[in-house]
Amino acid sequence: MVAKSKKPQYFAKLVNLLETCPKALIVGVDFVGSKQMQEIRIALRGKATVLMGKNTMIRTCLRNHHEVNPSLGLDELLKVVNGNMGFIFCHGDMDEIREICTSNKVDAAAKAGVLAPCDVKLPMGATGLDPSSTNFFQVLNIPTKIVKGSIELTTEVKVCSEGQKVSASQAVLLTKMGVKPFSYAMKVLSVYDSGSVFDAAVLDITDEIVVKQFMGAMSNIAALSREIGVPTEASLPHMVSAGLKNMAALCADIDFTFPEIQPLKDFLADPEAFASAAAAVGKTSRMQCGSIAAKLQPPLPVPAPAPSNPPAIFTWKWLLCPLEYSHSLTVAPLALTIVSAPSTGSLK
Repeated sequence: MVAKSKKPQYFAKLVNLLETCPKALIVGVDFVGSKQMQEIRIALRGKATVLMGKNTMIRTCLRNHHEVNPSLGLDELLKVVNGNMGFIFCHGDMDEIREICTSNKVDAAAKAGVLAPCDVKLPMGATGLDPSSTNFFQVLNIPTKIVKGSIELTTEVKVCSEGQKVSASQAVLLTKMGVKPFSYAMKVLSVYDSGSVFDAAVLDITDEIVVKQFMGAMSNIAALSREIGVPTEASLPHMVSAGLKNMAALCADIDFTFPEIQPLKDFLADPEAFASAAAAVGKTSRMQCGSIAAKLQPPLPVPAPAPSNPPAIFTWKWLLCPLEYSHSLTVAPLALTIVSAPSTGSLK
């Protein structure tokens, strides 16, 4: 029992940490031994402060100080004070501190009445036990055989399942075989940050995940805007790109040109010259081409010069690299098909 003279000191320490450290990890320490706790404290020196205590004292301190400073959100912190838990007040990076706490694991033997944190299986083969121990296997309905004075398992056997209590027979069998199937460490249950309490899974959210979700949302906005015809900042680049390609398709059938569309006109006039120029550019500027070159692989075959009248089919993909290098114009790599007929032309 905590002496009454030590309670005010504990309350003052907890209040001081709550006021000065807005970030804390709420950890569970089930089956964590004193030596393991000491190693974690040593590893966290200068980075975090570990504070354990009785739940009744912690609740009393939080209730009293919540009336003094409601802005700390201690009422939310009260809801997670349950079980064998403690606080780790962070002075540095929370991810680094969590890694230090959870990486310290200690192997432990199975004990009767404990919930198994994982499945425990015994491999097929020799167990190293003498024939006098066959009764343990018989109680658990584990098929065995005796080979050269030793018990062997005929098949792989699951001794206990995750989430189920370990029976006395299972614990004795695993102990006799010298198996320590479980490992225990600190578990981060919740995160306290500036008056709010979050689940520990929040710490797994990285910058890459945030950027990926943001880009996915922007893609959806752009697609919706293009579908309903409402221009937005997300859909504007696609609208400009589509307009440029429509102008290119129109100019391909009429006697009109402008600098950005000149490579298309040159290609229609002499495809073989374009193919040789594209090959030279590909050899000298492969590193600069980047993502555009990757999207164009495998390379499409160069079409033969079209006859005077039969329809010729071209795609805008052929013009991406020349436009990129000649006019520094970035165009989205969307395919455009130009169909030229003897009398009429259609744009797609």
